[in-house]
Amino acid sequence: MLAKTLLILLALIALAVPVAATLGWVGLTMQYLESPMPLHRALGDMVWQTGIDFLLVAIPMFILLGEILLRAGIAAKMYEGIVKWLGWLPGGLMHANTGSSALFAATSGSSVATAATIGTVAIPQIRIRGYNERLFLGTVAAGGTLGILIPPSINLILYGLLTDTSVPELYLAGFLPGFLLAALFMVTVIILCLARPGWGGERVRASWAERIAALPDLVPPIGIFLVVVGSIYAGIATPTEAAALGVMAALALAWFNGSLSIQMLRGAIEGTMRTTSMIMLIIMAAVFLNFVLSIIGLTQALADFVTGLGLTPTQTMLLLIVVLILLGCFMETLSMLLTTAPLIAPIVIALGYDPVWFGILLMVLLETALITPPIGINLYVVQAVRGRGDITDAMIGAAPFVVAMFAMIALLLLFPSIALWLPSLVY
Repeated sequence: MLAKTLLILLALIALAVPVAATLGWVGLTMQYLESPMPLHRALGDMVWQTGIDFLLVAIPMFILLGEILLRAGIAAKMYEGIVKWLGWLPGGLMHANTGSSALFAATSGSSVATAATIGTVAIPQIRIRGYNERLFLGTVAAGGTLGILIPPSINLILYGLLTDTSVPELYLAGFLPGFLLAALFMVTVIILCLARPGWGGERVRASWAERIAALPDLVPPIGIFLVVVGSIYAGIATPTEAAALGVMAALALAWFNGSLSIQMLRGAIEGTMRTTSMIMLIIMAAVFLNFVLSIIGLTQALADFVTGLGLTPTQTMLLLIVVLILLGCFMETLSMLLTTAPLIAPIVIALGYDPVWFGILLMVLLETALITPPIGINLYVVQAVRGRGDITDAMIGAAPFVVAMFAMIALLLLFPSIALWLPSLVY
């Protein structure tokens, strides 16, 4: 059963069938092959019950938040401010790419939005300042992945929904790993630029007066982050309500900057509707697929197979990590999250691992999938923003940051408290 499912899934992906259609077709095919019951008749009820979940309203809210920040010019100002603080390091603007991605991720909740936004601002600087193009593109692609891990994260919301795990706990758990991973990216750039000085391009040096003058450009994203995350932990708002508060704060900032207009709002709303529609279609198709796989017994069969291997919990976890890394090379991250979390999370929890810790580990694995070829979506986003050359440049440039992610995975395995320390202080 598992082999059939994977073969059908990979065949449809290879044929470039859209992700939502792929998941839906796999569900229908497995139903006809393995189940005597017409499971598709339950599709309407499943779509309705999933679609009315209050937690999912946070998804369009966070997407709209990112759209407003981008179209209001707040993201560009944030980037210029971070350049003044980090541009003096070996690697210059490449550190600003990572720092800006981390800060923007703390407001947008989306890796694709983060990579597209920072890429739009940063990529024109490659030739102007003489950077190694491949490595520069790699920093943008890798930095964009932080949107999955650093709260508020759309993927953490979905993981919490799929596994019945507390989203506020997941948000707390994502802080330290998220910023630690950003630091690992920066260390990677420093090491490479010290080894190959020609790759680092022109450093941007600024006086302390210029740095202090740039601080107001960093306040808006930090302020929105405090509104969104602070309202959750102050008990004022749920994650969905906090997302709506973030949108209101972003609108207020756009008005204050003089960039709030009907045209800007129309563009932001259209972009939000387009992205939300894509995500919700994938969610609905994945819900149906997971239902079919559960009914035909694949979920239990997989659990029995893993248990029957006779491995220790650590060995089992390492095996699951390898499988997820391989899957990430061929699956889009959202569909990978929606299809694997309901299958794997019960196995991991049965082994004695904390579901919050596993949620963070899974996010890092999904981040890895975002920049591993051939389906690494952030690689395609960066290449689309670049608009020239070959995508293999982005793939080669992202390779060192895949190694940094492997290091982060190892740290989470060796020191689970990296993810669990903050939640343990509050819960």
